Amino acid sequence: MNDIAQADTVPVSEILDHPVLGERAWSRDEVDTSNWRIELTDSMVAELISVVTQLRSAPLPLLLCRARDFLLVECRTVVQQVRNKLHHGMGLAIVSGLPMNVLSKQEAVTIFWLIGQMLSNPVATKWDGTMLYDVIDTEKEIGYGVRAAETNAELFFHTDNAFGLSVPDYVGLLCIYPAARGGISRFCSMYSVHNELLKLSPKLLRRLYEPVYYDRQEEHCRGASKTLTAPVFHFSRQQLTVRLSFKLIRRGYALAGQRLDALLVEALECLEHILRRDEMSIEYRIERGEMQFVNNHWTAHARSAFEDEVNPKYRRHLVRSWYREQGRPTYDG
Repeated sequence: MNDIAQADTVPVSEILDHPVLGERAWSRDEVDTSNWRIELTDSMVAELISVVTQLRSAPLPLLLCRARDFLLVECRTVVQQVRNKLHHGMGLAIVSGLPMNVLSKQEAVTIFWLIGQMLSNPVATKWDGTMLYDVIDTEKEIGYGVRAAETNAELFFHTDNAFGLSVPDYVGLLCIYPAARGGISRFCSMYSVHNELLKLSPKLLRRLYEPVYYDRQEEHCRGASKTLTAPVFHFSRQQLTVRLSFKLIRRGYALAGQRLDALLVEALECLEHILRRDEMSIEYRIERGEMQFVNNHWTAHARSAFEDEVNPKYRRHLVRSWYREQGRPTYDG
């Protein structure tokens, strides 16, 4: 077995060497809620309530619920709107209007599961085959084998599963309960970040097209490598794919017993500086019953630290899903 896992991206054959214009490359002042928000209509809600009514009379385990087995004509319209925003818009869509006052938690999760199936193919979010991942504060400390999503700490800009053999195309979230305080989401276009880095230093940008080490967070079979090598930026077929995680890159080098080269250190510092500029991102507080979908190739996201309600029943609880257009539904695809 190889000492280092190799990512699914092929060796760099293209480098995006010119600024990208259009809806994918946006800044804070160029977008507003109309660019990402979608509201469920009364007819869509009625369809979803009908699905719940059917399942109450004839229950099925969640993973056996298939969108094709239910009449969801109106809801397919909203899914197409989501797809358009993820592919041709700013890479973010937030769907509001799920009637949480008449749904149990499990029923809301089932609807989220069905909506996601109409978007793309759900895939495992953990190596053990977990399909839907509960994002809650477990009071663990961030470290090897502990995902940041299991804590209430601030999460800097990243893309999901940057350390995986096959990254998800889309990331979905359903909000069961938001945080009592904090937990604000931020989003940015990595096309815009790429444009800025290209303008500031093509040399540093080129280093991020070369392989770096990532900590794999113990999401692999026994005996497999603890690290993966892949570039931060990859460009092919006119699409940018980004594997972004500052902490996992630095921990990857430590696990591999390697030092970050000087050019990579400078490139990461420059990248972080751009991401910290306020005008590069938007903020949004996800609310109860909202579904969020992100293009995981070129829309990075972050989260502020948060505090939970004293009553554990109302603690911050999101449910996450991943989707890929191709490959097997296993974690590695």
